[in-house]
Amino acid sequence: MTASKAKSPASAKASNRLSIRVDLASGARIGPGKVAVLEEIARSGSISAAGRALHISYRRTWELVEDLNATLGAPVVQTAAGGSGGGGASLTELGQSVVTRYRAIEEDCAAAARKHLTALQRAARGGATE
Repeated sequence: MTASKAKSPASAKASNRLSIRVDLASGARIGPGKVAVLEEIARSGSISAAGRALHISYRRTWELVEDLNATLGAPVVQTAAGGSGGGGASLTELGQSVVTRYRAIEEDCAAAARKHLTALQRAARGGATE
């Protein structure tokens, strides 16, 4: 299963939106940055390529993955050693689940909050609120 690519702020049409961070009892903190890293690893097949695409260092990219591994108790990315054929990285079943569940939470929350976001936008422009 391939993870869908998130819309980048520059390419997304200006709209009201939520930014969701999930804090699990395990201590795992899952938010848009870590999910973007996982999605980019799934797309590119490489931790270093994911970092380049997201304009973050390889070290920071790896730290985000390692944080998820440690706090979730299992790897979210599997790697293959480099060499003449090159290495690579892909999401584990857990990694895929993190992306899928996070995006589902995001969609459900956005749908639930839509009318409230619209009312806030109206209020910000000086209109009446409900």
